[in-house]
Amino acid sequence: MNINELIAIVKKKLCEKIIIEKINIEDKSFLHKNHRGNEIGKFHLKIHIQSKELKKMSKIDSNKKIYKTLDYEIKNYIHSLQLLID
Repeated sequence: MNINELIAIVKKKLCEKIIIEKINIEDKSFLHKNHRGNEIGKFHLKIHIQSKELKKMSKIDSNKKIYKTLDYEIKNYIHSLQLLID
């Protein structure tokens, strides 16, 4: 899977499970290129979400909801997630 396919899947899955006003997903894999544990085919994503639904939840609960939604992608294609929720 390439990064553009992954970003499209992540965006689709999050928008299906969470009420989102705005979402921006960036590939930050280049920042981790020489880090230990970095694997080819695993990406580092920065996800900035504007969501009243998530904002009403505790930070732990909102992160759990995102991680549960992206469980398959995290296990197979995502090495690291940076989440920003407004």
